[in-house]
Amino acid sequence: MNIENLTLKEKILQMFICGFNGKNFSANEYFTAMVQAGLGGVIFFSHNIESEKQFRDLISDLAYNAKIPMFFSIDQEGGRVERTENIHKGKKYLSAKNAYQMGLSYLQNQTKEIALELKNYGINMNFAPVLDVNTNENNPIIGERAFSSNADEVINAGKVVFKEYDKYGIISVGKHFPGHGASCEDSHLTLPSVNISADELRNIHIKPFIQLIKEGIPAIMAAHVSYPELDNSLVPASVSKKIIDDILINELGFKGIIVTDDMEMNGIKGFSRIDACINAVNAGVNMFIFRNTTKEIYMLVQDIESAVKKGKINEQNINLSVKKIQELKYRFKIIQQMN
Repeated sequence: MNIENLTLKEKILQMFICGFNGKNFSANEYFTAMVQAGLGGVIFFSHNIESEKQFRDLISDLAYNAKIPMFFSIDQEGGRVERTENIHKGKKYLSAKNAYQMGLSYLQNQTKEIALELKNYGINMNFAPVLDVNTNENNPIIGERAFSSNADEVINAGKVVFKEYDKYGIISVGKHFPGHGASCEDSHLTLPSVNISADELRNIHIKPFIQLIKEGIPAIMAAHVSYPELDNSLVPASVSKKIIDDILINELGFKGIIVTDDMEMNGIKGFSRIDACINAVNAGVNMFIFRNTTKEIYMLVQDIESAVKKGKINEQNINLSVKKIQELKYRFKIIQQMN
């Protein structure tokens, strides 16, 4: 995958992680067309997974149809967020909080088990660990998905999980930067606003991300949450230059891949799809998630291409994203050579 040989459309496609409904991806013509044209990654949900053999075959078929080798990604945290429930006839793993309370060795062993299971299917990217510090006991979306309400405990657990995934060739994606743990609302349903001081955000909620960046975590997911004390324009972190470029990239020195949370969530619905993507790319985001590929998502690639040609997106940002994606795919042996 030589960047110089990719068309602008192929570069933009590399920045998309898309999903589809049901077990048969070829039933979705737009998703299939994107895979065959150079899609960067696929995200799987419970509705895509029926049995171990079916899931392995699905990933194998997708790999065969892909123009460029893809990230095969999943949200497999354990507990409430566990996508293999149809294989196991229910939830198999403890949530982050409950696994951590069993002790670090238990957490390590569970993570190893998840990593080996995912590897067996052909998954190479997991949207975990959750690095949110759950300081709001009434948080409707994080709760037991977080290891703890204490930042240092989140750091200790997060390191164990990241290192275990890394050991078994699974790309970890720490989430949800700069921290969803103090929110009172669910970003799937609305745009939450976390109204706490910049100092409190840095000293508690951003602290686990700082430490995991030092440990070498390869990817971080940005939240569809606004943080008025970090960016008074009240836009979600996922499209905020002040939060992504100024803080995550420049202040914290993160050099890995920055991916948005699902762009179909209501937390980002204050923007049109194209404006959300333009703002995200200009903020320093490298990849977007769209959980279900529709004609509109398929056409979005063309809309972004047009935005680049009109100067609304700096093409250097696209090239930098593709370079980071390429380097990560090479490092995890998803692609075999790099220019």
